Amino acid sequence: MRVHSNLIAIALATTAMSFTLAGGALANDDLQGLISDSKNWAIQTGDYANTRYSKLNKITKDNVKNLQVAWTFSTGVLRGHEGGPLIVGDVMYVHTPFPNTVYALDLNNDGKILWKYEPKQDANVIPIMCCDTVNRGVAYGDGKVFLYQADTTLVALDGKTGKVEWSVKNAEATDGSKGESGTSAPMVVKDKVIVGISGGEFGVRGSLTAYNIKDGKQAWRAWSMGSDKETLIDPEKTTHLGKPVGADSGTNTWEGDQWKTGGGTTWGWYSYDPKLNLIYYGTGNPSTWNPSQRPGDNKWSMTIMARDADTGMAKWLYQMTPHDEWDYDGINEMILADGIEIDGKARDVLVHFDRNGFAYTMDRANGELLVAKKYDPAVNWATEVDMKKDSKTYGRPQVVDKYSTQKQGEDVNTTGICPAALGTKDQQPAAYSPKTKLFYVPTNHVCMDYEPYKVSYTAGQPYVGATLSMYPAPNSHGGMGNFIAWDAAKGEIVWSKPEQFSVWSGALATDGDVVFYGTLEGYLKAVDKDGKELYKFKTPSGIIGNVTTYEHNGKQYVAVLSGVGGWAGIGLAAGLTKPNEGLGAVGGYAALSDYTALGGQLTVFTVPE
Repeated sequence: MRVHSNLIAIALATTAMSFTLAGGALANDDLQGLISDSKNWAIQTGDYANTRYSKLNKITKDNVKNLQVAWTFSTGVLRGHEGGPLIVGDVMYVHTPFPNTVYALDLNNDGKILWKYEPKQDANVIPIMCCDTVNRGVAYGDGKVFLYQADTTLVALDGKTGKVEWSVKNAEATDGSKGESGTSAPMVVKDKVIVGISGGEFGVRGSLTAYNIKDGKQAWRAWSMGSDKETLIDPEKTTHLGKPVGADSGTNTWEGDQWKTGGGTTWGWYSYDPKLNLIYYGTGNPSTWNPSQRPGDNKWSMTIMARDADTGMAKWLYQMTPHDEWDYDGINEMILADGIEIDGKARDVLVHFDRNGFAYTMDRANGELLVAKKYDPAVNWATEVDMKKDSKTYGRPQVVDKYSTQKQGEDVNTTGICPAALGTKDQQPAAYSPKTKLFYVPTNHVCMDYEPYKVSYTAGQPYVGATLSMYPAPNSHGGMGNFIAWDAAKGEIVWSKPEQFSVWSGALATDGDVVFYGTLEGYLKAVDKDGKELYKFKTPSGIIGNVTTYEHNGKQYVAVLSGVGGWAGIGLAAGLTKPNEGLGAVGGYAALSDYTALGGQLTVFTVPE
């Protein structure tokens, strides 16, 4: 590891906003203040509620057409660039895919590099990273920058100098030998930093872990499956759709010891409600992808979890896709919205756009299921989610036998399943505007053929057990994505803007009545609240990063990383050419190479005076 630092005093904004949490403990006051000040972008998700909404309004629907590039920065890495920069006062923190370099840039001096952190990692971790060597960004808190490396090392860096204050290994092995990897962005909550784990395609058992931000000591770990003690589940107090889950819920829907290699990894986004003191996140697919090899509901994979931030104890759970047969990981972001009127009553809700093609609106205090509707009409693997509370199948999707890879059987190619394994939406986060009460969602419009086959578990080796091919949904005229506005109270699409490829970037909504997103071809686009395109600019490479905004010296800026890759762009990123490679994505996105090439650049925009 090398750290380059300049003897420059970095002025960090430290606005404080104290408030008392439900548990009586004080929040991380500095971070709360930074998040509340819209001039910063101090957390990857914009705020704890994951709204990706900014109160900045100097860039408006009327002047966004004048947006111009203010400055750029090359990251020096040519793989998929997910996540986005953090802006804290006068400093911007930029991360890269593997090798996970972190830069601190001086916004007062044309983006001069204040320091650079270059971790040294075992390159053997690269082949076990399922869907490109991505990293979804750093976190900030207590004057530290937190980096979760590909090898699962969590590093705390001094925000002013880049020097390592502490580091901890989150997984059993950091050399790829167990299939474990780190791709998610950490989240700082109170005096802890939260991290997940990747590797469901290698039989890694998922977990969420909290470390003390002062010294890196583990505070708690909650496994996705296992004993009640391991999963931090209280059989009598933890509920699923309003009822206690009962004893051994993390093992009794598995055959034998399959839960030990059961997947349910936690590589998505995390949100936090300070009033309830609850952390929300989702778990991924059960391992293997061959459903015939793992009978049962496979709890708690594919589950929304609400846990106490101090102890990790689960308050409520909801499994969206029991006994997953399609790799519909449940890790997408949980957006917390207040005062959403449902059946004449204002509710404080959690809204989740799942890979399985259903959008869920839930009471975030108790896990009551309020709305579950398809957010792409092409979704066909299930007819609906049963919403009748007195039904034996309440809360479960009603699976169509024709598209059930379990019913069709092992070594049978089930065709025409919508959505494809990468979902109606993958991890690319949506945005929510409290002004319009609408959610702005980047989506995929892709279907697949899926043939499961028998596979054996070997540590560090792929544990997939299925061959896939992907293609545009029927009657889509070749388009593989849409950018939509969603009404979470009604469960309805308000408008939909088609795109040639999947929309794989995170959205941004602002008080200036502008919504931003990026495209796989590399365009940064701006639309108004009705979906009318107001602006576009083509960056050097495809955009799979998340659009952010900040204010510096009285001017509002918009920033985005470009660098094609991720699951959709894995063919370009990794040089794959066979249609079934990249877990089926290479063939589906073959035409992407006609529109963009590898890159790694931060582009910053503003409206000139």
